[in-house]
Amino acid sequence: MTARTVSAVRSAPDESGAPAAPRRSYRRGRRSPAASAALHLTLLVASLIAAAPVLWVVLTSFKPDSTVEMTDQLGPLSLHNYRVVLQQGFGGWILNSLIVAAGTMVFGVFIAATAGYAVSRMRFPGARPLMWLFLVVQMFPVAVLIVPLFVVLKNLHLLDNLLGLILVYATTAVPFCAWMLKGYFDGIPTAIDEAGRLDGLSPFGTFWRLIVPLARPGLAVTAFYSFLTAWGEVAYASQFLQSPDKYTLPVGMQTFVNQFVADWGPMAAGAVLIIVPAALVFFLVQRHLVAGLTAGTAKG
Repeated sequence: MTARTVSAVRSAPDESGAPAAPRRSYRRGRRSPAASAALHLTLLVASLIAAAPVLWVVLTSFKPDSTVEMTDQLGPLSLHNYRVVLQQGFGGWILNSLIVAAGTMVFGVFIAATAGYAVSRMRFPGARPLMWLFLVVQMFPVAVLIVPLFVVLKNLHLLDNLLGLILVYATTAVPFCAWMLKGYFDGIPTAIDEAGRLDGLSPFGTFWRLIVPLARPGLAVTAFYSFLTAWGEVAYASQFLQSPDKYTLPVGMQTFVNQFVADWGPMAAGAVLIIVPAALVFFLVQRHLVAGLTAGTAKG
């Protein structure tokens, strides 16, 4: 059937003799106005549901203790809760958290990148079992790992030590990061490695000078994941840190709300302050996040 015949059939008159109105057709991938409106309404409702708890925490951080649990009135708003938090050793807590999060990010990404590159490029006995071992480690819940990790840190004299906490967090970050970077390295042509060897570079020199610059999106994603893993973790930090001067932010904030005290205002103010460094890290690596996440799905 030719295009002219199709056009004639579509414009053929109906029983009354009047020519039939042409049907409105939608190309594939285009939505009708009703479907588009429903989709945007659903996204708006989902966004409000996701943002409501965050906005409530921000509002609570400005409330005094007398109205912090009231929902029918705002009450006088002030910065009193932020002053209380800053006077309770917040500076030391945030410094400890930055040290632990940055150390976990650097150490975890370096170990994961070298492991992922070795499995991606080199053929050695135990390569596949190594990656499966990384996957199995991720299956254990935190509560099961606390006791054995506590014993290990005690034997190494790393209890109540920020270095010991960095090593513990690396055990959580390295398996996921190694899997993701291995998939990213699989997408980089092996001709680059061969060119590096022809130029006289060692295997590590090829990795450091040629592969790492090309893997920046994947490294940015894994660095962001490692930073957040250490930044907001509570269970390990509350068990392995006993001295108040070694507390990280999540552990320090527990002092505001426990079985004896319930200072929700300072707790909310501390939560708002915790968001700031994580948001800064996100804005620094956001342009690499989408490319890194999609590239990490390469089949290996």
